[in-house]
Amino acid sequence: MNQVPHNRNITLPTLQPQHTGLKSLKDQVIVITGASSGVGLVTARMAAARGAKVVAAARNEDALQKLVEELQNKGQTASYVKADVGREEDIQKIADTAINEYGSFDTWVNNAGVSIYGHAMDVSNDDMKRMFDTVFWGVVYGSKTAVKHFKERGVAGALINVGSLFGDRGTVIQSTYAAAKFAVHGWTESIRMELEKEQAPVSVTLIHPGRIDTPYNEHARSYLNKQPAHGGMIYPPEAVAEAILYSAEHEKRDIYVGSQAKVFELLGTLFPRLTDKIVESYMYPTQVDANRPSKPAEESALYHAGYGMHERGTNVGWVRQGSMTVKAAQNPVFSTAVAVGIGALALGLLRKKK
Repeated sequence: MNQVPHNRNITLPTLQPQHTGLKSLKDQVIVITGASSGVGLVTARMAAARGAKVVAAARNEDALQKLVEELQNKGQTASYVKADVGREEDIQKIADTAINEYGSFDTWVNNAGVSIYGHAMDVSNDDMKRMFDTVFWGVVYGSKTAVKHFKERGVAGALINVGSLFGDRGTVIQSTYAAAKFAVHGWTESIRMELEKEQAPVSVTLIHPGRIDTPYNEHARSYLNKQPAHGGMIYPPEAVAEAILYSAEHEKRDIYVGSQAKVFELLGTLFPRLTDKIVESYMYPTQVDANRPSKPAEESALYHAGYGMHERGTNVGWVRQGSMTVKAAQNPVFSTAVAVGIGALALGLLRKKK
């Protein structure tokens, strides 16, 4: 048997920082897609309150006008762009507006999204393709536009893609959404490595939200008899906005919003078959409101803008006050404590399985 010489020198690659020096939020121009409701709306309000210049983009022009007027009446700086992120030319229109209005932009947040509730074999291919236009292709177009801008100006900028716990582990009923978010996660991880290798001036962050209390359920296309809604434990949109805005100022690879999201990923990795059974049991009853009939398909936001200016949805779960995992991402000591706690949970589940 061949022996490896003990004196062989093994050189490990030196990990060079991609870049340094993301601006303080008060000095930034931040682009936010899906800004007319939910997480995007909360993020726009929080960013403007902290001094950032906001470029809000969505399909609902009336809601965007109201948002910008609201912010400007508070002495804050904001502009809007009516845009469908599934159209590449609309993404360019967003970037052009930011550059024409403010000379540049410093953070680009790919947040726009819409879901489909229904069994995989029942969902039409046209609906699936349309949803991918928004959830996946919108992120691709936005990422390319933002990276091109940051490279051309040579100053560090932040690209923040909003994923999902269902992008880390599949689910029932929302199979199309999970598939699109899996694609978003794969795209984000891949471009991060490429950009890091070439030392491009771009910080790439993937946000992993758990189930969030937004109008997401109301905007979704439903094939079900009962109204889509989050049940069980859900998190406030402010927790996602906090993660996004922290990533705009600090280089973060990933931020999980809610231990729910991290545990879901961990379980799926360590105990895939057990997780299958948990999902099959838990996710059917906790994705609908059994007391309401589902809205007609034409009222969904799949093909046109949904209603705007609502931060919260009509969900039926227990809404947490915030997210410990987001706090942990901002505090190394707290982060270690949370990691130990999640590890202990996983170990306990492993022992039970044995």
